[in-house]
Amino acid sequence: MRVLNPVQIAQRLELLTEVGVALGNPDTGYVLDRILHVARNMTGADGGTLYLPTADRSSLQFHISINETLGLYQGGASGREIGMEAVPLFDADGAPNMSAVAAYAAHSGRSVNIADVYQDGVFNFSGMRSFDAAYGYHSQSFLTVPMKDHHGTLVGVLQLINARPGGRGTIGAFSATDQRFIEALASQASVAITKQQLVRQLEELLEGLIDLINIGIDEKSPHTGRHCQLVPKLTMMLAEAVHETADGPMAGFRMDDADRKELWLASLLHDCGKITTPVHVVDKATKLETIVDRIGLIDTRFEVLLRDAEIEALRARGNPGADHSAIEAAHARTRAALLDDRAFLRRANVGVENMPEADQERVRRIGRRRWRGPDGVECDFLDDDEVLNLTIRFGTLTAAERKTINNHIDVSVRMLESLPWPAHLRNVPEYAGGHHERMDGKGYPRGLTGAQMSVPARVMAIADIFEALTARDRPYKKGKLLSESLHILGKMACNGHVDPDLFDIFVRSKIYLRFAHENMDKRQIDSVDEATIPGYRG
Repeated sequence: MRVLNPVQIAQRLELLTEVGVALGNPDTGYVLDRILHVARNMTGADGGTLYLPTADRSSLQFHISINETLGLYQGGASGREIGMEAVPLFDADGAPNMSAVAAYAAHSGRSVNIADVYQDGVFNFSGMRSFDAAYGYHSQSFLTVPMKDHHGTLVGVLQLINARPGGRGTIGAFSATDQRFIEALASQASVAITKQQLVRQLEELLEGLIDLINIGIDEKSPHTGRHCQLVPKLTMMLAEAVHETADGPMAGFRMDDADRKELWLASLLHDCGKITTPVHVVDKATKLETIVDRIGLIDTRFEVLLRDAEIEALRARGNPGADHSAIEAAHARTRAALLDDRAFLRRANVGVENMPEADQERVRRIGRRRWRGPDGVECDFLDDDEVLNLTIRFGTLTAAERKTINNHIDVSVRMLESLPWPAHLRNVPEYAGGHHERMDGKGYPRGLTGAQMSVPARVMAIADIFEALTARDRPYKKGKLLSESLHILGKMACNGHVDPDLFDIFVRSKIYLRFAHENMDKRQIDSVDEATIPGYRG
């Protein structure tokens, strides 16, 4: 057995330390490269291969392959593809493949140290023999070590070829000391790789849970589905433009990959509280809509009044000496007035940006008309809730319903703040919860001013508003023209609603135009004269 002197032992310990340091690198590919290189340097191996199990764990695929004599370096950081076929872990009948040395090590969990593969009668080395014939090489000693995690699950297989004591000279066998060092290295590497895999899996789980919430919102209200998809997209577009700004008030804002990840997750979750908002409020297309549009009930009442008027006219015609002509004229006037009032209420049921006071008063006047319902009791034609809804001045929501809608941000904040966010994602609740705040402090839920808000939160506020203005899938409004949307957003920049510096970048970098061409209906994309946009400084 080859005995290492103190210098060689110190060198190997130094190499193990080097790997220990490398294992802290989040780049798994870099870590795997270092593992194989250190294993070769430690044992003086001429070649080495690192196998990783395929996704279905049916075979071992070549991840990195190195041979110093042949000048081969494939896979891993080399970027060169490995043309060798994967090693199957199972035979055709489903039994474990124990004839291939790498598969045997994977199944058994034991290292295999062979001094001369051409003298070995246990394993099938036909693939190795073909390799030797093709490259004029002579494989001799093999050390194959399985890499397993704390659960005993296969992480990979490390294989070294042709030991050369001192890294050069005659090829010999891998010593027992070599084997113990490589096993220690493989064990250390397995823990680190498993940790990185777990971190990646947890990140994927988190993103999956976020997708789950958004799927729930989309299924509950298909009209807001694009909003959940497009606000993150627009947020990142504007954030990148701010990141690239070299002068002005935003010149100091920069993001690294971790910051981008944090903002992306926050934007995906910005409306997570809507999962608790009643769908008949979120999707309220008309003023009288709840689960159904109650305008149908009012239509029925008009039908009752129309029939009452007709019955009254028929009865009047039956009276002795009745003036049929006058009766018909009066009935025609009554019928026309009822039909006109019905048409008016149908129009009033549609949300507008500013319902005139005269129209609101007409609703109240119609509401005071008396009629007799199915129970025979005379009452007002419209109840108080119907009058309240039909006189909504802006849009289709009452003050109470708007409060219910606005409550989604409070719920979002409570949901997000209840989670134990890791340090690199600690700002997600603040970013997501701030997109309804205003620069002048008149927003909600906390009434923060611009100085109290982060740049990402202010970016998301612009993205949220612009997407809502241009959205064409809402049941209660049509998507606005591009120029109109910019005009409205510009006024918001002037009146303290959104950040004017970010709005400047939004326009100057043409983010609005890129977003429009990628996501808006072509009919909405009209010509924009940036010089006329309110608040734009250029």
